[in-house]
Amino acid sequence: MNKNSRVRSNGDLHVPHYWEEAKNELMKRDRILRKLIPQFGDLYLLGRDDPFTTLTRSIIAQQISGVSANLLWEKYLTVCPKSTPVEVLAAGKEKLLASGLSKRKTDYILDLAGHFKDGKVHVDNWVDMTDEAVIAELVQIRGISRWTAEMFLIFNLLRPNILPLDDAGLINGISKNYFSGEPVSRIDLREVAANWEPWRTVATWYMWRSLDEKIA
Repeated sequence: MNKNSRVRSNGDLHVPHYWEEAKNELMKRDRILRKLIPQFGDLYLLGRDDPFTTLTRSIIAQQISGVSANLLWEKYLTVCPKSTPVEVLAAGKEKLLASGLSKRKTDYILDLAGHFKDGKVHVDNWVDMTDEAVIAELVQIRGISRWTAEMFLIFNLLRPNILPLDDAGLINGISKNYFSGEPVSRIDLREVAANWEPWRTVATWYMWRSLDEKIA
């Protein structure tokens, strides 16, 4: 098994095997994370093991807030409670639209379901493919941007070194924690994240958490 796929199971959720090691290394080398990480105690990223559901949820979450995405996801589940490709295709366009999904997201999810049902994606090979190879395959599917593919690498394949440069949470987290809230460029993002290698996924997760209300 590829080392990237080793996890500790927690029901249908999974804890990255590298989490504790990454936390310790990041706290040693980054003064911001040295203060931030302890604020979240034993909390950690939880990955899901179903590729189709992970990608569908990422499509639903595109360009809307986390709260809105969660509400829309719950509505989607009333139509497709199992969230399988067969179930989505059986529900069809009208039911998906009725659940509150936009026409564009409905089309994207139906296209994704078709790719899975017809075996056009190499799901069983992803665990052994490089990050960039998985991204290259995923972005061929309508509605899956590089950001969506990166979220898949983080939450499904649990890859440890993903830096989603287009992610608003990462951008805002770095701005808040490293630049006193000032606007940041992609160069700024890369310079900060250079110190996080090879645990950029973990540092990104803490940037997200730093935006939580309780420590805002």
